[in-house]
Amino acid sequence: MTPAHIFMLLAMGAGAGFASGLLGVGGGFIMVPLSYWIILDMGFADELAYMTAIGTSLLVILPTAVSGTWRHDRRKAVHWKTALVLGPCAMVGALAGSVLAARLPVEALQTGFGALMLAVALWMGLGLVSGLRPEQADIRTNPWLVAALGLPIGVVTGLTGLGGGVVIVPVLVLAFRFPMHVAIGTSIASIMFAGLGGMIGYIRSGLGVPDLLPYSIGYVNLLPVGLCLIAASIPMAQLGVRAAHALPARRLRYIFVAFMVYTGLRMIGVF
Repeated sequence: MTPAHIFMLLAMGAGAGFASGLLGVGGGFIMVPLSYWIILDMGFADELAYMTAIGTSLLVILPTAVSGTWRHDRRKAVHWKTALVLGPCAMVGALAGSVLAARLPVEALQTGFGALMLAVALWMGLGLVSGLRPEQADIRTNPWLVAALGLPIGVVTGLTGLGGGVVIVPVLVLAFRFPMHVAIGTSIASIMFAGLGGMIGYIRSGLGVPDLLPYSIGYVNLLPVGLCLIAASIPMAQLGVRAAHALPARRLRYIFVAFMVYTGLRMIGVF
């Protein structure tokens, strides 16, 4: 690994951490494609590079989400009753998704997920234009519905390496009328569990695979990829949370819609 690779890993870790705290997402949309390119450039095979990029992204999501959750919780922006139902269900789904990722044509799944993101972005964007329904002052959710949503969100996490926040936040805002800041804080708290489930799955799927990166456990690389990303992402998640609470809710919604459009286009292969 060259100094240029290390610099790029630190830069993408910083970007992923800031996005995580700001928008309640995992940051995998930054980490997976760039980590994949770096691992390829190090001379490893295509499939191994792709699976390791996803598995390592899920490793990084866990401490980054812990960092962001702590700061959002201090701002009273985490609805724990929802996060503690959604998160464990997403963890189970992420474990299943990580197993499926080794057996299914991931490109087709990514295209379908990208189309879904564009549809949700349109839905959320139309709500901004027409005026969203008032946010709930006293948040109440159906725990069974939250649990049912957590499973497919987790599967998406395991398949793509994304934390799931790109789905969780719009669902909480549009379906349950969460205030935007609380939706972001609750999303990142849920992502802690989803990232853990996905990481365990990628470790299991990669055990015994030949020619892994040095210092890897299955498809999860600890050194140098994982360490560089984590070192930069944890402090930047704190800055992302501060930025989120400095912005009005409506502006945050515009930023999130733009993020969903970018994610959707990237996953269907535009970038």
